[in-house]
Amino acid sequence: MSHVLVVDDETSMRAALDANFRRSGWQVSTASGVSEALEKFRSAPCGLVVTDMRMGDGDGLAVMQGVRQIAPETAVILLTAYGSVPEAVQTMKEGACDYLMKPVSFAQLEEAAQRILGRTSSWREENAPDFVGRSAIFQALVAKARRVALTEADILIEAESGTGKELLARLIHRGSSRASKPFVAVNCSAFPENLLESELFGHVRGAFTGAIAAKPGKFQVADGGTLLLDEIGEMPLSLQPKLLRVLQEREIDRLGDIQPLPINVRVIATTNRSLPTLVEAGTFRADLYYRLNVIPLTVPPLHQRREDIADLADYFLRKYEPKNQRRQFRITPELADAMQCYDWPGNIRELENFIRRALALTQGTSLGVDLFGTVAKASAPSPSTLPKPGVTLQDLERSLLEATLLATNGNRTRTAEMMGVSLRTVRNKIREYGLGPREAL
Repeated sequence: MSHVLVVDDETSMRAALDANFRRSGWQVSTASGVSEALEKFRSAPCGLVVTDMRMGDGDGLAVMQGVRQIAPETAVILLTAYGSVPEAVQTMKEGACDYLMKPVSFAQLEEAAQRILGRTSSWREENAPDFVGRSAIFQALVAKARRVALTEADILIEAESGTGKELLARLIHRGSSRASKPFVAVNCSAFPENLLESELFGHVRGAFTGAIAAKPGKFQVADGGTLLLDEIGEMPLSLQPKLLRVLQEREIDRLGDIQPLPINVRVIATTNRSLPTLVEAGTFRADLYYRLNVIPLTVPPLHQRREDIADLADYFLRKYEPKNQRRQFRITPELADAMQCYDWPGNIRELENFIRRALALTQGTSLGVDLFGTVAKASAPSPSTLPKPGVTLQDLERSLLEATLLATNGNRTRTAEMMGVSLRTVRNKIREYGLGPREAL
C-alpha cells in the first residue's frame, strides 16, 4: 500500500484529497501547514508528499526542503492556484517531481503520483532488489551509499545478520564506475584457514600437494570490479597481514609464485561483529581495521526502522505469492499490527522467511494473525525462562546453543544467523561443548 502525506491549509481541499486517495487504496496522512507537515513526516515518513504552494505559515518549497532533509528520496508534487512559468521552473530546479495547477482532477493527480512512484520503484528494482524501505534512517543510508559509490575508497559495512549487508554492497557496486565489471563475494567464515588463502589469492601449479593446475583467486576474478569480503572479522589472524599488503600495494602474491600480480579491485568488507572489540581482544589487527574503515556504513536492524516492516512484508508477499494468483493475497490488519510490534531479532531475513512460511500455511488468500502466534510468543521471554542467579556464562552459552540447534533441527548455518555469530564460531562451540548429533547435525 502506498502512503501519501497531503498538505493544504484549505479544509475542503484537504478533505477531498484525503477521501479520493483512500478510495483508491492509499494510506493517507494530512496536515494543514508547513510545521504540522514536517512534524508528521518526521514521525512517519512516507513515499509521496502532495502539498499546496501557498499556505498561512509558509509555502510548498519549505515543505519540500524539510522533507528532503529527512528523507532525500521522497517524491514531492506541488499544487498551486497562483502558478506561473518562472515559479514552475524554480520548483523543478529545487527538486519537485511534478508541479500541477489548480483546479486539478484527482485522476490527473493520481496519474502523476503513480508515474513518479513507478519511476522510483523501477530504479530500486534495478539497483537494489530486496532493499526496500522509506524510513528516514533507511533513506539516509541509501543516499550515503549512492554518494560513496562514486568514489574509489574501500568500504566497511557493519550490521547484524539478516539486515542486507550484501545487498547494500551490490547497490554500491552497481552505482559505481565498476558496474560493468565483476562483483565477487567471499564468505571469510565459510572456508578453513588453510583453504581461504588459496581462495582469495590463488595459486600456481605445483604450489602444494594436489595443485595440478593453476587457480586464480577471487582477487583476480574480481579484477576491475568489486570484491566483497563477507564477515571479515572471521578472517584468521595469520592471513590479515597479507590482506593488508594487498590493500596498500594493490598487488597479490599467489601461493607458489615468485612474482606479485597487480590487481585493480575495490574492496567492500562486512561484519556482524564489532571490529574495535576484536582489535582489543587481539584477534583482529588494528592497522587492517583502520585501512578497511575508510568509509564506514551501518545498516540498522529492523527494530530500528519499524516504518519499513509493512513495505518489506508487502514486497516479500508479492515476491513469493503464486504466479497464478498475483495480487490476490493480503495481510490482515491484525497481522500487520503483530508484525509491527515484534522486534525481529533475525531482521529482514526472519521477516522474509515468515512471509514465505505464512503463504505456504494459509488456507485462503488472507494472512491472519494466527499464523504469527509462535513467533509473537518468542518476542518476549517469560520469567520462567530467565537465568537463575549463580548460573555461569559458560552454562548459559551452552544452553542457548543447544536450544537454538534444536529449534533449527540442527541447522548450523541458521543457528549462526539466529545467534548473531559466525558459522565458524558455532562449529567451534559445538566441539568445545561436545554436543552430540541430536543437537548438532
